Amino acid sequence: MADTRRRVKVYTLNEDRQWDDRGTGHVSSSYVERLKGMSLLVRAESDGSLLLESKINPNTAYQKQQDTLIVWSEAENYDLALSFQEKAGCDEIWEKICQVQGKDPSVDITQDLVDESEEERFDDMSSPGLELPPCELSRLEELAELVVTSLPSPLRREKLALALENEGYIKKLLELFHVCEDLENVEGLHHLYEIIKGIFLLNRTALFEVMFSEECIMDVIGCLEYDPSLSLPRKHREFLTKTAKFKEVIPISDPELKLKIHQTYRVQYIQDMVLPTPSVFEENMLSTLHSFIFFNKVEIVGMLQGMDDVQVRSAATDIFSYLVEYNPSMVREFVMQEAQQNDDDILLINLIIEHMICDPDPELGGAVQLMGLLRTLVDPENMLATANKTEKTEFLSFFYKHCMHVLTAPLLANTTEEKPSKGEPSPNNDDFQTAQLLALILELLTFCVEHHTYHIKNYIINKDILRRVLVLMGSKHAFVALCALRFMRKIIGLKDEFYNRYIMKAFLFEAVVKAFLNNGSRYNLLNSAIIEMFEFIRVEDVKSLTAHVIENYWKALEDVDYVQTFKGLKLRYEQQRERQDNPKLDSMRSILRNNRYRRDARTLEEEEEMWFNTDEDEMEDGESVLLTTDKSKNDDEIMDHFGKFMERKKLKEGDEKEVLTKSTLTGRQSPSFKLSFSSTSSGSSKSSLTSQSASTNSPGSPGSPGSPGSPGSIAKSTPHMAAITTKGGLIGLVDYPDDDEEEEEDSDEKEQSTPLTKKSRLGS
Repeated sequence: MADTRRRVKVYTLNEDRQWDDRGTGHVSSSYVERLKGMSLLVRAESDGSLLLESKINPNTAYQKQQDTLIVWSEAENYDLALSFQEKAGCDEIWEKICQVQGKDPSVDITQDLVDESEEERFDDMSSPGLELPPCELSRLEELAELVVTSLPSPLRREKLALALENEGYIKKLLELFHVCEDLENVEGLHHLYEIIKGIFLLNRTALFEVMFSEECIMDVIGCLEYDPSLSLPRKHREFLTKTAKFKEVIPISDPELKLKIHQTYRVQYIQDMVLPTPSVFEENMLSTLHSFIFFNKVEIVGMLQGMDDVQVRSAATDIFSYLVEYNPSMVREFVMQEAQQNDDDILLINLIIEHMICDPDPELGGAVQLMGLLRTLVDPENMLATANKTEKTEFLSFFYKHCMHVLTAPLLANTTEEKPSKGEPSPNNDDFQTAQLLALILELLTFCVEHHTYHIKNYIINKDILRRVLVLMGSKHAFVALCALRFMRKIIGLKDEFYNRYIMKAFLFEAVVKAFLNNGSRYNLLNSAIIEMFEFIRVEDVKSLTAHVIENYWKALEDVDYVQTFKGLKLRYEQQRERQDNPKLDSMRSILRNNRYRRDARTLEEEEEMWFNTDEDEMEDGESVLLTTDKSKNDDEIMDHFGKFMERKKLKEGDEKEVLTKSTLTGRQSPSFKLSFSSTSSGSSKSSLTSQSASTNSPGSPGSPGSPGSPGSIAKSTPHMAAITTKGGLIGLVDYPDDDEEEEEDSDEKEQSTPLTKKSRLGS
């Protein structure tokens, strides 16, 4: 474990006199040859890069503040600070600095902060320490003059600060303040204003700690109410005690934390409302006050992060929800600006993801809510787009660079396939809570596939995400396997050849086929979802995936006959091969298709008439072939090719009818739409599109339509169906209950002639 004593944050003071966080790391002191001296080195804890390399200059003034801060200036406008996690680490480095400069480690500042003439410096050094007048009402004017005259000289300021520290003078002054208020001694109150304002300008941490203590801070604010330039005193104390009310958004039980919050608010109020504006005096004379406020806030945040309270997390989630719902663009802008100053591990979105991943609730109630907020933030539908700025491009680039790796970390950690198993990949951790978390992550990734186009495509392919996701097909939790399958189905649904080549190159269907075969003959969601994915490939004629599946997995799937999906895929594949072997035929088909869809006003009626009169024998794969009356010089050659093709087609007609005219309906069909693919049960005596012979099947055979709950089962009173032929092929049967009588009259004729003309189908 890393040494937390040396753990620090590096800060630099920007042009607006605000501290910028430059990163977290571990500090050490060592001799650097390039700098020719002992130096302070800070290496980032994330990647070991060098955050700071600063030579300990013998003449640089280092200040130690609040027991855990070391502040110094390396140039005129370049201030640095190290904020230590532990006081012990700060003390160790402070001793190293003092050792190099030959100073006593008990001091809080190693050098004078002045640039004076040698004569003035000699006079001040040769004189004894500054002696303060007795703290009495009659001496307040003398003390005020001493403070004002000491401010221009840095060495005199240093001696004045030491005198005020050593003698406990501030508390005595605040006692006089009460006396002056009771006596309504306005002159004394004016002197106290000048004295307290001058003490602020001494820029001394030790004095601030006294002035800002719970015991003294309200009296200090009281002294600053009596500005001599004002006709009436201000009422700052009345505002802070009666008007300003502290409301706990989250319950705070730690009294130390509550006091720190009150102190920070009051000091911030002094800086913003009580003290003169920066134009009245040099702002750098109050740099320590800025630092005091800033590091108080850092400490408060640190204390809040260490309260493991369900109410705290719930309240924080609610606040974040309101912000996202009110203005998601504002939240996106904030996190993108935050990334310019902070490490990835403390970015707001990454903290949200971390809380989601670490949700202690067994039902992951908080994680579900946070995932919904993340989905809102990454949804392009609510992103702004202007002429000069596209929020989608900027934010998604930020999200995939800084946050996506945090979101997918649990997924990658649980799919390394390092866990020993019996030949089948399975998640490393398959407990229910982890499974729920992985399902949530997959749900968001599936959303990204649908809406983020090239951002998620690059991430999936470069990080091999789909292969890792499909490891979850081996999960013992069915809902996780279905989430993984849904993720792949969304990718395949895009019909993107980049995705398709990635799937084929990595043989990613293997996990799906294994899960399908392991599922056996069980009729469940997993079985149906897998079949639907392959059916999509067949119906949409995704040629590359069709060829890949048949060439690599046909032997494993050829015995599946309770649906005709896989045999239909095989037919598609054979048709593709035939087209490849006869390129002229494919060209001819393209020409005919172009003619078919030409909409010339002169020939529109003639084309429609011929379309209705075209017999089904002139169709291939459910697509009608239209012969137009528009002649061209190549018509004879085209028809010659077409005639030869039709002769070859008739030779294969028997095989195709065997696949496409199987009639037994399966029991896994919805009432409104029923797939026409069915098993070839031994009990079937006829094969007809509208045959009711399915009801005569043997009820006892495995997978037969008559067996309860088995694939292919159906009730005996199956209504007649009308076949529908589309461009994609014969895809289903639709129930027309009102046409039962008409169907019965024509049933004999339909059994004798299975292929139906378009005219007869439309008429039904």
